[in-house]
Amino acid sequence: MSAIPGYRLNDPSLPASPLTEREFEDLKAVLLFGGDDVAALRQAHDIVSDQVEAILDVWYGFVGSTPHLLAYFSDAQSGEPIGDYLAAVRKRFGQWILDTCRAEYDAAWLAWQDEIGRRHHRSGKNRTDGVNAAAHIPMRYLLALVMPISATMRPFLAKQGADAADVDRMHAAWTKAVLLQAILWSRPYAKEGDF
Repeated sequence: MSAIPGYRLNDPSLPASPLTEREFEDLKAVLLFGGDDVAALRQAHDIVSDQVEAILDVWYGFVGSTPHLLAYFSDAQSGEPIGDYLAAVRKRFGQWILDTCRAEYDAAWLAWQDEIGRRHHRSGKNRTDGVNAAAHIPMRYLLALVMPISATMRPFLAKQGADAADVDRMHAAWTKAVLLQAILWSRPYAKEGDF
């Protein structure tokens, strides 16, 4: 287990994802996500691994400057941002960047995606960190954040001098991977049988 509080990738006590291997493969196929994307993400890992804090600065700057997003990290009564909560989520978010680039899509990873989805949904929001922030993040923001998280990654992928074609390949793979995860995280929002 990781030393990052609340981080549970590879935690055997997490319930297995109800998504079958076939359903997961079909979803990746619809996203045009294949072996070349896995290779591109793994190439990106080496490029972004020493830039994680700078990437998080950009993302946290965006959320912090968007009051209706910052509210999900703020005390439900006072409306003030919860610093310890933001810091704990930031550590997990940094690890998520690296996990995304590792592109290891096994049963443990799928179970962790379900848990991440629950942590955004009213069925699990705030429990990990024991905070009194907004009790639910609407699915519209879960999906909409795919764009800023994807668009802002491109300059970081280009930072170490990769040629334009490699940057395009890594960026496309990153975008597909982020969308793939956002789709998986939306499962708690769907009625039984609708996902």
